[in-house]
Amino acid sequence: MRCPYCKEKDDKVIDSRAAENGTVIRRRRQCLGCSRRFTTYERVEAANKLQVIKKNGTREPYQRDKLLGGVTRACWKLSLHQDQIEGLVDDVEEEVFRKFDREVPSVSLGKAISNKLRKVDKIAYLRFASLYYEFQEVGDFIQEAQEVLEDEKSDVEGQQSLFTEEQ
Repeated sequence: MRCPYCKEKDDKVIDSRAAENGTVIRRRRQCLGCSRRFTTYERVEAANKLQVIKKNGTREPYQRDKLLGGVTRACWKLSLHQDQIEGLVDDVEEEVFRKFDREVPSVSLGKAISNKLRKVDKIAYLRFASLYYEFQEVGDFIQEAQEVLEDEKSDVEGQQSLFTEEQ
């Protein structure tokens, strides 16, 4: 590992611990050249890279940074902390990797993010939905906002699924 400050190759590991629910190893290092400290993270690289099938049919490798960037933009200047945003993306990744083996439609990623954001922050959800659902008119946005308000009025955590009418 090269020191990010002086580019020296020699360093020593001061501390190692599990992070992100045990899926990552966090290592605290000290450069032997300049004595500065820095942190590295080790993740297991997926042998089978997940491909995202875009709406136009093209495929591209899954990139966590793109998903994280979209959610971060939706949460801009809101009360969500970066840890909460990363946790949300972790949850979506876990769900997607469990359901899909090699290819995932971008629509599935968008729906998963939408569902999580709707539960966490209504404003962030509306920001994300306005781009994801490609609202063409102001009325579409207003209608979605009204649905969020209606859900908020009637939603008690976990109760909606208990009282569905079956005929």
